Amino acid sequence: MKKIVILFLVSLIFSLSSFIVHKFYVSVTQVDYNEEEQSLQVISRIFIDDLEEVLRKRYNDAIMLDPDKETSNVDTYIKKYLKQKLVFLVDDKETSFIFLGKEYEDDLIICYLEIENIASLKTVKVSNEILMDLFEEQQNIIHVKKETQRKSLILEKGRSEGMLKFSE
Repeated sequence: MKKIVILFLVSLIFSLSSFIVHKFYVSVTQVDYNEEEQSLQVISRIFIDDLEEVLRKRYNDAIMLDPDKETSNVDTYIKKYLKQKLVFLVDDKETSFIFLGKEYEDDLIICYLEIENIASLKTVKVSNEILMDLFEEQQNIIHVKKETQRKSLILEKGRSEGMLKFSE
């Protein structure tokens, strides 16, 4: 009887384990070309706990990303990390973005960036290694919009950059 109970419990554990939700690692970055302002407006959404973990490992193990208990200078750390991990080449020219700020929304941190002096947008090459140094399964989705054209990339470890071409 004892063997039957143990067999039943083992079977139950395996059955229930298939219903356990596995954590996924993803960020989404939206890039909009604003022809009037000649800029790329970038919004990047990253899970708070994942970004907090990488910032703690890289810079300061006391960092807290929490709207109520946020560590001072956290924007400096976020900006530094994003500058190292997120790179845009527009029409084969290096660019640099301005970190405009961030906000918290549920379990996400939303970072606002802007790349100025973009007179035209024919190609954009994106390298996005956000969180790839921490999570092997990390995927970074990039959506770029120019007028009515929208193109996307899914970047992952080993293939962390891609190019999108737009017609005039």
